[in-house]
Amino acid sequence: MKRLAGALALGLGLALSASTAVQAQTIDTTPNDYSKPETWLCFPGKAGDACAVDLSTTVIEADGSSRVEAFKADPKAPIDCFYVYPTVSTDPGVVSDMTPDPVEFNVVKQQLARFGAKCRLYAPLYRQFTLAALRSMMTGQPLPGATDPAARQVGYQDVVDAWNYYLAHENKGRGVVLIGHSQGSGVLQRLIPAEVEGKPVQKQLVSALILGSNLGVETGKDTGTFKTIPLCRSADQTGCVISYVTFRETDPPPAGSRFGKVPTPGMEAACTNPAALGGGRGELKAYLSNQANIANASARTPEWVKGKPNPETPFVALPGFFSGECVSKDGFNYLSARLNVDPADPRTDVINGDVTAGELILKDWGLHLIDANIAMGNLVDIVGRQSKAYLARK
Repeated sequence: MKRLAGALALGLGLALSASTAVQAQTIDTTPNDYSKPETWLCFPGKAGDACAVDLSTTVIEADGSSRVEAFKADPKAPIDCFYVYPTVSTDPGVVSDMTPDPVEFNVVKQQLARFGAKCRLYAPLYRQFTLAALRSMMTGQPLPGATDPAARQVGYQDVVDAWNYYLAHENKGRGVVLIGHSQGSGVLQRLIPAEVEGKPVQKQLVSALILGSNLGVETGKDTGTFKTIPLCRSADQTGCVISYVTFRETDPPPAGSRFGKVPTPGMEAACTNPAALGGGRGELKAYLSNQANIANASARTPEWVKGKPNPETPFVALPGFFSGECVSKDGFNYLSARLNVDPADPRTDVINGDVTAGELILKDWGLHLIDANIAMGNLVDIVGRQSKAYLARK
């Protein structure tokens, strides 16, 4: 259970075999007031901004040598990023409350804060479908209210309300990147067709990052669920979308996998490789958590460098360790991540990131827990280039 506890500490894991006391819940659909700072995790100038955190990284080369890479956000960044976080809430009911717990704070540290080098960051709290509710659905014993449409609608409406508040009071004509992962990406797959496409704000869309979710596109084409927002094919393209789900090269999606396929006839799951948007294989620039969770030095990976104490920075980067390529195989489209391990060099050969139930790895989830981490450097670089391209064309 150690890896499960660690994943929950990150705010991305699924404690599928844990027992939790769950109370019946009446879902409150009263709209949130997003003019209040406490309804946001990240908001420019907010006291206690969850994105104002230490992101320093120990960069470990193949020979075991290392250096510390500092991070500094750009308070004058010319564009914005609006983020919807994944299923992280450990609240006991079907729908989370609006009080952030450590998991909500940690997920923005892992998935959003580094984009602060390129954009101002906005991350609303929302009443999401909880881990307990998700677990109950997966085990075939849904919690009371878990199948109620209101359980899904309230969180979506929260994000719509936050988005509209942001547009009315904060955007001021600036370009914006929409970012989501897992449940957050699912919310954006509803929000973008309803609130962005065909609206004046579409002209301000720098890009959308729909991570860890099956975004449907017509087979062989670049549009589908989003009718007028195509897949990004270069880092200088704007008004486009990047989307992928990640699997180890050695563990492709098994039959019945929940990721890499969409049920709609004539559609397939989008895959755009952040390391090579034009196609082919490229180096994935990962920023991995160095805490007691996720892709870390844990029970499976006791040392980042054999025989050396682990670094003290919150993140670790391993140049040249990962590469990725979009693969279409057995009806699945996915980002295939290769671990370029070398047993002869001093760096670790093992990286976590799988969803587990006890000691069982749930291979149909792939590397879902590190969809964002594994390509974070690529994604930040792309957003930086897209920002310049957007401003040049404005």
